[in-house]
Amino acid sequence: MHVPIPLRGVLSVPFRVFGIRPSRMNPNTCTICELMFTRVMKARKVTIDATILFADLRSYTSLSQSLSSAEMGGLLDAFYDDCANAIWQFDGLLNKTIGDAVMAVFNFPIQQKDHARQAVRAAREIQRAFHARRAEFGGSSGASSDEGTAAEFGVGVGIHTGELSFGEFGRSHRDLTAIGTVVNTASRAQSAAGAGQILVTQAVYDQARSELPDSTAKDHALKGFDAPVRLYAA
Repeated sequence: MHVPIPLRGVLSVPFRVFGIRPSRMNPNTCTICELMFTRVMKARKVTIDATILFADLRSYTSLSQSLSSAEMGGLLDAFYDDCANAIWQFDGLLNKTIGDAVMAVFNFPIQQKDHARQAVRAAREIQRAFHARRAEFGGSSGASSDEGTAAEFGVGVGIHTGELSFGEFGRSHRDLTAIGTVVNTASRAQSAAGAGQILVTQAVYDQARSELPDSTAKDHALKGFDAPVRLYAA
């Protein structure tokens, strides 16, 4: 919708009375995008060209054995916040938080010609922010006492781009999200990424080559795929 809606300040008060406020998925858009998708888009789902990013906190389960519930909650809060800030910085949509992972969509509802490149930049910002916080959680909490766990403590990121379906899925419980092979491939790429690593598909590499001048490629056997998938380390 190309309709200016004040999201902050005094002018936003009347809109907030009717439930129109900054979206939790992207504070640069409003809740109309979430609450009225079918009415605004004239369909329950649409086909779009977009980039999907998955980021997963590695060793979260292992760390839960050595950290208190309060420390684990603080770690997850910080991870979510850092991911959200990075995704929003590059105009992505923080679509889901799934346990110790997040899923983001780039090129909807804010359209970008270089959405694959923006996703790579967001992934690097996620890694930078986590690296800056790593000692905060590993130093005094005892997580670093186990060298194996400490070495695996990090964020793995997977990115894929292409055509997918976005919209409201489900009837009794509506879920505004993206589905399709692009989403599944991005998720599998994230699963293959090690702690501190970003893996992108050939399609992302082709669109964001300028961001990946020194990237190296390797074929990975991903779950659910008959043939190996080439992934580039970003």
